[in-house]
Amino acid sequence: MMNDSFFQTVNLTVGYNKKPLISGINISLSKGVILTLIGPNGSGKSTILKSITKHLSMISGVVYIDNSSLMDMSGRDIAKKISVVLTERVRTDLMTCGEVVALGRYPYTNHLGKLTEEDHAIVDDSLRRVNGSDLKDRSFDAISDGQRQRIMLARAICQKPEIIVLDEPTSFLDIRYKIEFLEILRQMAKEENITVIMSLHEIELAQKISDYVICVKGDRISRFGTPEEVFSQDAINELYDIKSGAYNLQFGSVELSKPQGDPETFVLAGGGKGIPFFRLLQRKNIPFYAGILHDNDIDYQISHSLAAHVYVEKAFTPVREETIKMAAETLDRCIYVIDSGMEFREMNKCNEELLKRAKETNKVIINSISKVSEIFKG
Repeated sequence: MMNDSFFQTVNLTVGYNKKPLISGINISLSKGVILTLIGPNGSGKSTILKSITKHLSMISGVVYIDNSSLMDMSGRDIAKKISVVLTERVRTDLMTCGEVVALGRYPYTNHLGKLTEEDHAIVDDSLRRVNGSDLKDRSFDAISDGQRQRIMLARAICQKPEIIVLDEPTSFLDIRYKIEFLEILRQMAKEENITVIMSLHEIELAQKISDYVICVKGDRISRFGTPEEVFSQDAINELYDIKSGAYNLQFGSVELSKPQGDPETFVLAGGGKGIPFFRLLQRKNIPFYAGILHDNDIDYQISHSLAAHVYVEKAFTPVREETIKMAAETLDRCIYVIDSGMEFREMNKCNEELLKRAKETNKVIINSISKVSEIFKG
């Protein structure tokens, strides 16, 4: 390996039973970065992770860690460089959580496997870092899946690795522990210079925590780069073959399909006031129009995925008479007008005029979530 990369794969091909699944994997990472693999179930993310940790034989290619080929390293040497948290159940034979965590110290023990006082201190510190100190004396088999995941991370931390590899580590965690778990990984990467390589189902989390992202699809790596380079609505829709709904780049989330049909409802929105109404109408499968918004408005980021049509202007520009006219004509065709409660300012004064027009033409004015639920039952 003739560069400064700490971790590198060169023309790596992975698969099962000598049958290639993904070829031409070329990754180059420095220390202290977070790389996340995303892609559909069965796309090969776990196969890649198992291959770069020697849990699965590589078909061809080379993996380098700190200028050494993985194939030339002993199991003990690999264990001192890489700690692994995979999805497979670990056989613990009635061990306590503290004993499971302590397994991370055995690459450093003598042939008797006896732990020193320093080792025990590292075990305690690793449990503390994952908020698992209270689990130390409990049976590993008696705790929840989410707690097991935290204990397995503690074992990986206890190993004092230079690289940590994790397969879907947040799958069984509730939102609080997802955040805490990823914050621990971020801290390990940025403060302790540990390279993190993992797969995630939650693409919105991958977008937020990763320094680099790999998109795995078919027999190849379809994209590799920073989140800013990789994440776009079209790229995510293509990666996951999304036919209905859409990936929202600004929110880092997936929106469900917009309601179908000829809308009879117009939502006057702005400043985030419209989002609860958009979501409720979507859940009730009520098609709607939205406007008039500027394209930097938070309401626009959601409504353009959920509304039949959004009347919109460029950010920081006055609303054109043409846009006002088209919105007014659409509002005239509607039965219901939702006043989301936005504040009327100079830039959105037109919406105040549209609301006034709706009242003058005897539209059904709705100004609360409960009223929406009452009118659109079902």
